[in-house]
Amino acid sequence: MDKIDHIDHKILEFLVQNTRIPFTKISEELNVSTGTVHVRVKKLMDSGVILGTNLNLDYVKLGFPVVAFVGIHLDRTNRNSTDLVMEKLKKIPFITVVQVTLGPYNIFCKIRAKDTFHIKEIIYKIDEINGILRTESFISMGEVFNDKRRLLDYMFSSLK
Repeated sequence: MDKIDHIDHKILEFLVQNTRIPFTKISEELNVSTGTVHVRVKKLMDSGVILGTNLNLDYVKLGFPVVAFVGIHLDRTNRNSTDLVMEKLKKIPFITVVQVTLGPYNIFCKIRAKDTFHIKEIIYKIDEINGILRTESFISMGEVFNDKRRLLDYMFSSLK
């Protein structure tokens, strides 16, 4: 996409807030046609700015209230062994995010669990993966904020 203007920015703000917002509502708020919103969203998707839509779930209500983070040290850091470990991590359904990192860990994971006993079982599964030297775990005491809009607002502040 060549350029994102203030209309695109406003459309993105609405979609970040609620991916299911009707295009008619966005068009009313921005005083543009529904067709304009549709065309711009399609361009944003085609250009790769919008990668898809997300569904936010309440994991507490679904029985997985505990969040833990696991830093993983690999015994080797070449691409092949890292890829093999990541393939094994993908098979553990309680791991919701995996990042390859620089710094004290080679891989950093976010896990969702039923309780601390469940976390222990998940970490045991992680520790059993060939190629993992050791892990360090952190239990979250609560997410303070998860605000996708702050960076978006900063990026577009020059358009105002």
